[in-house]
Amino acid sequence: MILHMTSNQPIRVAVAGASGYAGGETLRLLAAHPHVEVGAVTAHSNAGARLGELHPHLRSLAHKVLEPTTPESLKGHDVVVLALPHGASGEIAAQLPEDVLVLDLGADHRLESAADWEAFYGSAHAGTWPYGLPELVRPDGTRQRAALAGARRVAVPGCNVTAVTLGLQPGVAAGLVETRDLVAVLAVGYSGAGKALKAHLLASEALGSAQPYAVGGTHRHIPEIVQNLRAAGGEDVSLSFTPVLVPMSRGILATATARLVQGTTPAQVREAWELAYADEPFVEVLPEGQWPTTAMTLGANTALVQVAVDEAAGRVVTVTAIDNLVKGTAGAAVQSMNLALGLRETAGLVTEGVAP
Repeated sequence: MILHMTSNQPIRVAVAGASGYAGGETLRLLAAHPHVEVGAVTAHSNAGARLGELHPHLRSLAHKVLEPTTPESLKGHDVVVLALPHGASGEIAAQLPEDVLVLDLGADHRLESAADWEAFYGSAHAGTWPYGLPELVRPDGTRQRAALAGARRVAVPGCNVTAVTLGLQPGVAAGLVETRDLVAVLAVGYSGAGKALKAHLLASEALGSAQPYAVGGTHRHIPEIVQNLRAAGGEDVSLSFTPVLVPMSRGILATATARLVQGTTPAQVREAWELAYADEPFVEVLPEGQWPTTAMTLGANTALVQVAVDEAAGRVVTVTAIDNLVKGTAGAAVQSMNLALGLRETAGLVTEGVAP
């Protein structure tokens, strides 16, 4: 049973899939959270190892031993974070008590359309949970955070999805862009590809090379982005999406463009983006002329956005930078956890990055 925030008892959080990048980053944030006590940490093939062998940077948690990922290991906690491969969360979540807050970092519960899930993931749809992007806008000006208050199941967004959605949604919600011709090209750090050993992810293959992947409408994040932009008011949404792995460990730089509605001025564009994020603690539109870089967001739960109008092409150009492991994954989970439990939304999260 989750304790009321008037209690002095900490919130006990278990992390399944703790040996991977997403699980490790979640633990890094939870270790510094003022209201949290980290409980069980679990894994599959790494069960039995000490956490410090796999995440030596997590000094306060290095002594913990990874348990097998079973419902029995995860029960008895107030919050369970599932940092598991796609398709693995549904079965575990179904065996956890309904009053436990479950945060799924995988894709299993993000999509509303079972047909989209089956087309892009090739398995049975596990169902749809409240969506963990608090800043997702609606045409009436409300935000998704209202749907997270009191939630006990939360689907954390995909990292690429977060970057593209935050870049484009102000123009969609304001009716300033056409949604039938959206284009997004992303530079993505290698941690976004996971921790499994694969030949094309080795340093000898990756350093000094940029590698496109999931080209031609095949990337699994496409239906999720389309779903978000429809929620923001878009109709007949069509997206060309091309991610590119670049030789950095973490970060996403997303360049997304859309055709402007005829008659839209640069001043209207600037105003729409600035108004959309004026009160958001973790999303910021940079001053004109300053462009986001992934280095600005390293280690922070921030999304930095810039917007410009290409008048010759009749398009708006947005550039959004996030740390794929923080705002793109673990930070979004902690932010959603805070909202679901009635905590201060910013608890345990920072906007200051790490440099150089």
